[in-house]
Amino acid sequence: MAEITQRDGAWSFDGEAIRIVPGRDRAVPAVRQALGELTVPLVALAGLAYEPGRKSGRLRLRLREGADPLLQATGGKLPDAADPYQLSVEPDRRDLAEYLVDEVRRVLTLEQVPPGPCDRYVLPGPPVPISASAGDATASFDGERVRLDWNWKTEESKKSGGPRTILLSDLETVEWVPAAGLENGYLRFITAKATATAAPKYDPHAVVLYGFKKDPLMALVAAAVMARMPHPGAPAKALPAQPSAPEPAPVDAPPAGGDEGEVDHDVLLRRLRELGDLHQSGILTEEEFTTAKQAVLRRFSDA
Repeated sequence: MAEITQRDGAWSFDGEAIRIVPGRDRAVPAVRQALGELTVPLVALAGLAYEPGRKSGRLRLRLREGADPLLQATGGKLPDAADPYQLSVEPDRRDLAEYLVDEVRRVLTLEQVPPGPCDRYVLPGPPVPISASAGDATASFDGERVRLDWNWKTEESKKSGGPRTILLSDLETVEWVPAAGLENGYLRFITAKATATAAPKYDPHAVVLYGFKKDPLMALVAAAVMARMPHPGAPAKALPAQPSAPEPAPVDAPPAGGDEGEVDHDVLLRRLRELGDLHQSGILTEEEFTTAKQAVLRRFSDA
């Protein structure tokens, strides 16, 4: 077990996942406290780095593209202080931070975790129901519908239509943009039926964000919604199998197609991901998973 505890949180790694626990210090941003404890499985990781600084260093966790609905919703625009995948490290804890980095990198290499994008969310996103108040509204989401309740800062023409309810099934995408400089940010829910989009100040499907500390809480609402929408990298639905379709190959069988000596590394990586999914879902036992994984890794070395 590799672990490090600092004022703004604690990280630990047990060889299978990184556990992130936010600190209880008043300086820890509200969005980290609201998000709570996170467990980031190995399959979601792209890397971990320690960045030294003049007064303190920083651990920065990199996730595979599309693994986390929060990162998908914010597009990497969360302020550093609000980013749950960063940890400030005091100078006397540098050795612990570097040891944690070495352990994560070693296991990523041994387990052959592919660095490419995910076609499904590996992290579940914020739980529902969830609600946040910032800018000119309170946004709530119960897993099926979004509700926007306006406040005294809402433009009168937008407020006059009353609270807005948007069904998850009607949504096409969610946009979260933080305030920058003199420009306000916004959280916008775009429906498939929308033909035109007004400025957020007048759009009844948008919340205006003014750049206050609670703005990132709206990102949690966006992430909770996106986690329950189709993944942007999901493959197209396959056609129904025909009655004459062949039986699936055993988990340790070589990839089909071509000479057995000519192995496509992409096919083998895909097979490793499939085996990991089968193991996580309980279809494969630990022994079956280990045997099948070793068979695939042998084909890597033979290629």
